[in-house]
Amino acid sequence: MILLKTKEEIELIRDSACLLGKVLAEVGRHIRPGVTTSYLDRIGEQFIRDNGAIPLCKGYEGFPASFCISVNDEVVHGIPSDRFLNEGDNVTIDCVIDLNGYVSDSAYTFPVGEVSDEMKRLMKVTKESLYIGLNKCKEGNRIGDIGAAIQQHCEKNGFSIVRELCGHGVGFKMHESPNVPNYGVPSTGPLLKEGMVIAVEPMVCMGSKNVKFSKVDGWTCTTKDGKPAAHYEHTVAITKNGPDILTTFDFIENQIN
Repeated sequence: MILLKTKEEIELIRDSACLLGKVLAEVGRHIRPGVTTSYLDRIGEQFIRDNGAIPLCKGYEGFPASFCISVNDEVVHGIPSDRFLNEGDNVTIDCVIDLNGYVSDSAYTFPVGEVSDEMKRLMKVTKESLYIGLNKCKEGNRIGDIGAAIQQHCEKNGFSIVRELCGHGVGFKMHESPNVPNYGVPSTGPLLKEGMVIAVEPMVCMGSKNVKFSKVDGWTCTTKDGKPAAHYEHTVAITKNGPDILTTFDFIENQIN
């Protein structure tokens, strides 16, 4: 069942989402060669709790950390560890928080120092595809319109879309209906209605779309060919006036630029 939110509830989700933008920026401020992913997880969790929120990833179906931190060929669900970041890596910080009972979800792929031109292009196209997908988040469109737009942009630029993972409804819980694939056919799937809140999150591979899941930790999803991936995510509300993007990258990009 798709849970519609009132305007008042959307504003409370926006409060959560605004804090989440600050959380990702705080973690991003510490990303540099020589830093461990577990260190990033610790400082991020402290920031979340200091601001009165709860990191929902921690303990979710046994996940051991507050953030999913995925490096290079790790698409999503990387578990923070004593692994050091190296110059030229890319690292995705993905987090879900609960602020006063309202849930937001966002992710951002950061360069570690100077990265290759092809890595920069992967990140650029993936982020562009997010906003192209968000532009389809209008009342009267369908879920398939979002995925088709994302897929078309990424594939015409020579990249591929992961099929096994997708976006989802959000707001009261981490994962709600409907699923929001990053590929699809226009004018198919559930109808977008005012009051829906969804997480749109393209996961894009430099090489093949094929992925595998770790048999060791049961979580980490990597590309089968070992080539890098990128992942950006926003929480967005469907309104009569079009998409209302609740999360923000402004805090991240103001400190990068």
